[in-house]
Amino acid sequence: MAEALRKSVPHETAEAPEAPRPIPLAPPADKRSRQETEAGEKVRPFKRGKLIRWGLFALLPVALLIVGYWYVTGGWIMSTDDAYVEAEKVGVSTDVAGIVKDVDVSENEHVKAGQVLYRLDPQQFQIALDNANANLAQTALMIDSMKQDYQRMLSDIAAQEAVVKFDHTTFDSDTMLLRSHTISQAAFLQVQAMLGNDENKLESLRHQAQVQLAKLSGSADVKITEHPQYREAKAKVDEAQRQLNDTVVKAPFAGIVTNVPSIAPGKYLAASTTAFFLVDTDHVWIEAQPKETELTYVHPGQPVTVTVDTYPDREWRGTVESLSPAAAQEFSLLPAQNTSGNWVKVVQRVPMRVRIETSDKSLPPLAAGMSVEINVDTGHPRGFPHFW
Repeated sequence: MAEALRKSVPHETAEAPEAPRPIPLAPPADKRSRQETEAGEKVRPFKRGKLIRWGLFALLPVALLIVGYWYVTGGWIMSTDDAYVEAEKVGVSTDVAGIVKDVDVSENEHVKAGQVLYRLDPQQFQIALDNANANLAQTALMIDSMKQDYQRMLSDIAAQEAVVKFDHTTFDSDTMLLRSHTISQAAFLQVQAMLGNDENKLESLRHQAQVQLAKLSGSADVKITEHPQYREAKAKVDEAQRQLNDTVVKAPFAGIVTNVPSIAPGKYLAASTTAFFLVDTDHVWIEAQPKETELTYVHPGQPVTVTVDTYPDREWRGTVESLSPAAAQEFSLLPAQNTSGNWVKVVQRVPMRVRIETSDKSLPPLAAGMSVEINVDTGHPRGFPHFW
């Protein structure tokens, strides 16, 4: 029975004998290389960092020598970016008042020297010129008449002198006759009174002739064109002609006109009122404001290189033209005053003018107000510092 029960138990429930453990094998080659690499990476960073550190220590003296050499031999370039392009700018105007008749230019147009910019209505000025010319002709006739009157006065004086001479002869004769009682006392007194009247008339004629001669500038042969009254009238003609000419406004120099739409035909312009502006683009310069501590070795005539912010890849050549004799704050409306003990020293800026060479036509045009940077070659290195 027991044997039957043992036979009826399944074979799988029986305890199986313990299987032998597998013998560990060596890791694959790729796994060994990865482990060795990880171990090597733990060692190599330490060695590499140590080599870099010692390399940097070794390069430090070389870097110090290079920096020292650069400092001692450098420093001859004075650079500043507080600089701007400047050009001749003029407000176009005329000293006569009138109504605008024509505007012959347009906005931002390039004009030549002497080109007509605009015109005023010339009618009133033409009338004034015609009136001045008429007055000049009248003055010439008046001076000629004065010369003829003077000649007539001289003739009257000569005739009166003959009368006075005759009166003197009659008076002398009657005086002798009176002594011999040939004529009466009344007849003698009549001749004496006539002599006095004729002498007074002669004196009056001579006085009138002197006045007339004075009106002729002291010379009876004076030319009409040299007479003061004629010159005065001629000056009025010239002034009227000048005002008529000034109704046509021309460009004083070549450049570009701007703000032209501010005037138009029919607009009244008072005398000396700016119509628009003319900017000279052919003659430009640089106005810089370097610090006073940067101007130790800067002198007029030193070469300058100029770079413009608008054209960063282009370079202009120039020359230091002049240095201002006073700092910029000296010309301010309210200059700083040191009247208290609470004073802070501020580095001043001294205006400097740089002339630009514009002969190279391949360079782009420069406009007034552009920001620039200048580098002045002073030719003076720093040298070794003095510690004593």
